[in-house]
Amino acid sequence: MTATREEAMMKERTKWLAVVIYSIAMAWLESAVVYYLRKWSNRIDPYQPEPLPMIAGLGGVELMREAATLLMLLMVGLLAGKCRRSRLGYSAIAFGVWDIFYYVFLKLITGWPHSLTDWDILFLIPLPWWGPVLAPVLISMLMILWGTLASQRMNQHGYPLSPQLKAWGLNFAGMILALFVFMKDAISVVGRDARAVRLLLPERFEWSLFTLALALMSSPIIEYFSRRVREDKNRCDRR
Repeated sequence: MTATREEAMMKERTKWLAVVIYSIAMAWLESAVVYYLRKWSNRIDPYQPEPLPMIAGLGGVELMREAATLLMLLMVGLLAGKCRRSRLGYSAIAFGVWDIFYYVFLKLITGWPHSLTDWDILFLIPLPWWGPVLAPVLISMLMILWGTLASQRMNQHGYPLSPQLKAWGLNFAGMILALFVFMKDAISVVGRDARAVRLLLPERFEWSLFTLALALMSSPIIEYFSRRVREDKNRCDRR
């Protein structure tokens, strides 16, 4: 390995650490804002009707806050990466670290969640996403792993390793399925009225469908490690 290659890898590791530190700090900020909001509306535990009370202007502000959060996580990835793959990778790392530490800090600040099976309202765009805390944490861990591989693991030319199109197709299918699982209860009542969506409290999480979605979303990672195993085997055979 050349000195230039070693320097490049060290630089990427430094970027990785910087993105992680930024995301942890952002998670504290996010959890503090959510704490203020839930304390004000008496909803430390979000599993109750109307998790976002109809207070004048609050709904619009909260939706924009969510959109701004996602934009900030995307932008830090764009700033850290040097190509499309690594930029997406760093954005995935930022989102995953932020989401996990958001729950860690909420636990420290409020005592909630009591367990990983507690229900949380994850997002409001375009409909409320409901799920046990464990579900987004598992997705976040997957995002951190893929983001690390995409931003840190280089081929012999110094470019991030790219999964094949088939793996991305399976990944996209898994994302759609996961979104359906999170929003299926809201989808079932969306044809009634807006109040029905606000009063909705899901009672059963489709773990079987979510597990399938998680497996599909893992396709790029599985494809990467399968390729590494084949390459190592071919290398040993040549020897």
